[in-house]
Amino acid sequence: MKMILVRRFRVLILVVFLLACALHIAVDLLPKLDRRSVRSSGEPGCSCAQPAAEAAGPGWAQARSRPGESAGGDAGWPNKHTLRILQDFSSDPASNLTSHSLEKLPLAAEPVDHTPRGQEPGSPLPRDPAHRPLLRDPGPRPRVPPPGPSGDGSLLAKLFEHPLYQGAVPPLTEDDVLFNVNSDIRFNPKAAAENSDWPHEGAEGAEFLPTGEAAVDLYPNWLKFHIGINRYELYSRHNPAIDALLQDLGSQKITSVAMKSGGTQLKLIMTFQNYGQALFKPMKQTREQETPPDFFYFSDYERHNAEIAAFHLDRILDFRRVPPVAGRMINMTKEIRDVTRDKKLWRTFFVSPANNICFYGECSYYCSTEHALCGRPDQIEGSLAAFLPDLSLAKRKTWRNPWRRSYHKRKKAEWEVDPDYCEEVKQTPPYDSGHRILDIMDMTVFDFLMGNMDRHHYETFEKFGNETFIIHLDNGRGFGKYSHDELSILAPLHQCCRIRRSTYLKLQLLAKEEHKLSLLMAESLQRDKVAPVLYQLHLEALDRRLRIVLQAIRDCVEKDGLSSVVEDDLATKHRASTER
Repeated sequence: MKMILVRRFRVLILVVFLLACALHIAVDLLPKLDRRSVRSSGEPGCSCAQPAAEAAGPGWAQARSRPGESAGGDAGWPNKHTLRILQDFSSDPASNLTSHSLEKLPLAAEPVDHTPRGQEPGSPLPRDPAHRPLLRDPGPRPRVPPPGPSGDGSLLAKLFEHPLYQGAVPPLTEDDVLFNVNSDIRFNPKAAAENSDWPHEGAEGAEFLPTGEAAVDLYPNWLKFHIGINRYELYSRHNPAIDALLQDLGSQKITSVAMKSGGTQLKLIMTFQNYGQALFKPMKQTREQETPPDFFYFSDYERHNAEIAAFHLDRILDFRRVPPVAGRMINMTKEIRDVTRDKKLWRTFFVSPANNICFYGECSYYCSTEHALCGRPDQIEGSLAAFLPDLSLAKRKTWRNPWRRSYHKRKKAEWEVDPDYCEEVKQTPPYDSGHRILDIMDMTVFDFLMGNMDRHHYETFEKFGNETFIIHLDNGRGFGKYSHDELSILAPLHQCCRIRRSTYLKLQLLAKEEHKLSLLMAESLQRDKVAPVLYQLHLEALDRRLRIVLQAIRDCVEKDGLSSVVEDDLATKHRASTER
């Protein structure tokens, strides 16, 4: 009798296990079956022109079929190995390691079709693309007007005409540019886009060089941005591709969406029709909301409008170290749910009690039904930051910020308790030579103006070694409080008492009434598609914080003398230019 009971119990366990497996398989196949039923019945997917409740009714689980799916086959969810190698702005802590060891990439790259651009797949190749001569530089471009609205009333135009904004970088050699279009075999349109069906404006009547390759002027704007990166700047002051790229970020058709791995909050990687990519941060707070006073800096929200404003502030300060960022209204149904290949993201979509489309994705913080991102009814605002070149083309090195905070509720970092901390830093490479310590001061001023306490690491391009600029990435935790100035952000400036002369003069210029920083920011931000980007009190806080920075520099000058505090980089640049 006892043996019979044991056998029955084992059979029961086996039946339960089989039922669980069957249920798991059914749930996994449900999206595919629903998609087939959509195609066979001809019913349309969710339309954003309809009310959300109507759009998300019986067919909510039926995702729209992808372009190119045949009637007789099910494309279903693509294999995860087909995702393109993607850039990653990982915030994972590490110290002085190459970006290869820090960045989290998808498992494999998408196979590359070697059909030349502008030619139908499957048609005969005119010649082996590997043996084509490389591109020739189209030569110097004519100088274009500086960014900003035209007309005599433009404060931005007047600012960029000031002599301080006219200085040129030293003449560039092959070692000073990230990509040499003439000789770098790694950098060609096929490798950069990782797909040979690269559409571009005017493809039908495109002009080609005698070599058979497209001229640089016919490249998409994201690629022109990549080509323009050099040892001294991410982009030049008057590069027309930057404003064009901002327009692309706000208007290009989105062809695929995936969640970004790593990080604490939800970010999406969006790929456009021209194969450019951008990092999407959705709106989580209204313009006038401040960071709650009980929030620690490491648990603060990442604000989409802070990313947008940081790009414009960086350009006004003439640093040009933030990749282009633009705001955009996204249709959550057509531009995220219907084009995503990420099943984990797709499954988090739902309809709220208010009949709005919502999703929450997967991340460390704020990715749950209680913190879902909801549209009105399916429109959501966000920022799109252009990607830097892929790591396979341009490796980056990640450095631990010497003035990194403890990221602990009770512990303090060493710089918070040691007033002579800077002396120790200045004896440590790469801060013991070159201009890296001055780059840290620039970054300190930039972060203080925004109120950003979350600068734990920074990156540089490996090709340029230590003699290059710091890339100002990940600025989403800026502009959180307009009523509070976090003076601890200025600790590097107070402790080191060093600043570039060019930075000091520009800060003094932006404090004048005719070049008031808040008015310049307001004018620059007006051009964004989600304007007004900043609440008025945030703009006023910029002027107040600028005065605090200038006072801190004056205190240093009184203590140590002008020559010890202010580094005359303008004379150094002039001397380097004449030597070359």
